[in-house]
Amino acid sequence: MASFSKEFKTLSYVIGKSSRILLVAHSNPDGDTTGSVLAFKEYIFSLGKHVDITCQDEFPAFLESLTEERFKRPEDVSPETYDAIIGCDSVERGFHEIVKGIPQTVVTAILDHHPDITIEADIKILDPKKSSVCEIVYDFFVSIEAEITRKMATYLMLGILSDTGNLQHANTTTKVMEISSELMKKGASFSKIIESTFSNKKMSTLKLWGIAFEKAKINPKNGMIATVLTKQDIEQCNASTEDIGQVASILNTVPGTRFSLILSEREGGQVKGSLRSEEYKGVDVSEIAHKFGGGGHKLASGFTVRGKIVETRDGWEIQ
Repeated sequence: MASFSKEFKTLSYVIGKSSRILLVAHSNPDGDTTGSVLAFKEYIFSLGKHVDITCQDEFPAFLESLTEERFKRPEDVSPETYDAIIGCDSVERGFHEIVKGIPQTVVTAILDHHPDITIEADIKILDPKKSSVCEIVYDFFVSIEAEITRKMATYLMLGILSDTGNLQHANTTTKVMEISSELMKKGASFSKIIESTFSNKKMSTLKLWGIAFEKAKINPKNGMIATVLTKQDIEQCNASTEDIGQVASILNTVPGTRFSLILSEREGGQVKGSLRSEEYKGVDVSEIAHKFGGGGHKLASGFTVRGKIVETRDGWEIQ
């Protein structure tokens, strides 16, 4: 397992020497990128630093009950005015746009657990064996002996629960369980996170899920269970793309299936594919994602292609 003691010390030094720090969450933010930047902000703010969080998209609506923190739009921040810029999770989804054209005096750092990350930064902390970036951030805090407050613990737990499917996925290692236990000892609100992320669903979300489940079909040849959501489906339910995230994971629990795929139409004539599987099913979904220009982990991957979902006699096509 990778050790980042040198990188952690460097990052701690940079944070200590910086007066203004910008944190970057990835587009279509999920629980992991949100939890990691919020935990970082809480820590950096405690040091008396000025710290902002920016993201190409709005703060996730399903997490608004968990915190009063919100993201700033990229057009509302001036990256060149910061001493350091730190990207957390799926950094290929927006970080490069934020740091484009900044002075060389601005230090950049990225923390990620996705494979195939090619974006450059002054400090790179990349470990695809970690369950989440929040697990990496926890290791960083422990390494520098930072005090993990109740808020920080809750934010870190948010990311871990988000990327392990509430501690149900194969990436739930003994280390993850130990970290979760420590975070709960520090006051992480497990029940509040579950209520916000898994239980407290809007009617629009449930309607959209119903459409997705109704359309689901199983391919007996390869064990794939797949479904689609068109822009019309999303608009009809008055839902958003945030409501789609868990569908692939839920479909993946259907007995007799080996992996799940959900295709959803997005803005700009794009279709996003989300793939999920489990270790015991023996399918590396990242190989499928790579064929369509995407990537990710072997049990959770995705891709985006241009086109429109069209229903045919045999199923669906992207045209």
